[in-house]
Amino acid sequence: MEDAVLKAIGKLARPYRGPDGARELLARASRADYVLLGEASHGTTDYYADRAALTKRLIADHGFRFVAVEGDWPSCFTLNRYVKGHSDGGADARSALRDFERWPAWMWANRDIAELADWLRAYNAGRAEADKAGFYGIDVYSLWESMDAILRYLEARPGSDLEAAKRAFACFEPHGEDEQRYGAAAALYGEGCEDEVVELLRRLQDKRKEADAGDREGALSAEMNALAVRGAEAYYRTMIRHDAESWNVRDRHMVEALERLSAFHGPGARAVVWAHNTHIGDARATDMAADGMVNVGQLLREKRGEAVFAVGYGSYAGTVVAGKDWGAPAEEMPVPQAIAGSWEERLHRSGAWDKLLLFGGDATALDETELGHRAIGVVYRPSSERGNYVPTVIPKRYDAFIYFDRTRALSPLSAERAYR
Repeated sequence: MEDAVLKAIGKLARPYRGPDGARELLARASRADYVLLGEASHGTTDYYADRAALTKRLIADHGFRFVAVEGDWPSCFTLNRYVKGHSDGGADARSALRDFERWPAWMWANRDIAELADWLRAYNAGRAEADKAGFYGIDVYSLWESMDAILRYLEARPGSDLEAAKRAFACFEPHGEDEQRYGAAAALYGEGCEDEVVELLRRLQDKRKEADAGDREGALSAEMNALAVRGAEAYYRTMIRHDAESWNVRDRHMVEALERLSAFHGPGARAVVWAHNTHIGDARATDMAADGMVNVGQLLREKRGEAVFAVGYGSYAGTVVAGKDWGAPAEEMPVPQAIAGSWEERLHRSGAWDKLLLFGGDATALDETELGHRAIGVVYRPSSERGNYVPTVIPKRYDAFIYFDRTRALSPLSAERAYR
């Protein structure tokens, strides 16, 4: 099998030097409604920079309307205000990224995102508000931040649902902004706040539909924050069980957030999505399926079929920014050479150069080959490297795969916020 895999890689792989030399990749991606751009870690500049380059082309040349990322709605919405030229988003990219304070801050407060933000701001300059490209977060972690944002929005609007929001959020007060404490109380003692949050989301969704043109995106933000609160409530309530359901709650939330953003932007609106490979690559092509897990890539493919185009990333060796434990100081760490027999090691052995693989053509030995595929999260211990591989049939997980032989750690914007 090994010779057949190496031979198939050699036949399929093309040198990759970025989007400017990848016409077929862009042509195929540009026909999709959702282009999903992955990453094999949350701390590698090569992945961020290449996704940014692809995103610029999709927006400028093919009319994609917004970027949706594996980040929290409130902090990403501040950046969205900056890229659309609003004064409340900050005077420059560094200040626009000020709200990314919760660990892991480096995941979005880094030089690659700042550069993309400045490009988006320049692209949007002079365009009508409805034609500006946006930047939004679709993750679920912002329970308390989203509640605060909703209250601030409603307090500034007389006759709003402020009292209803306060009543809904009063349910969370006994837990002292402690997600673990809330999750235990909800899961073990039936002290959850689900009903209150669902009712508030319904109210804010109705208000958004009634908002005047000048407040449409502000009303959208209130609705999306309520959606984030609902998603976070469900996530923290289910994670106490330590099974697949909390993962599934999170990815289903991200898909619902994407669909709401698409509906807000109108018929034909198309999106670029940034998230880890474990979210954007189809879970059915990995061992996640055996564990009862679904993800964004699978759910969108099931709903939208060929309107989804997923691009995975990987590398053989290099450096990465991560923490040794959850909440630990960020460090620049070595990424060891990929383990023998993995996809990354096979790609390196087929030639130590950057490669693009486009799938969907004639069947090859790769279509039935399951090998380990490296996945590094915000927590990483190079000494435990062997546990970071997801068994994967790579042509079924992605529509395209970009391989970098050597990668470098990204650069956090503020050393005192990342390296301590």
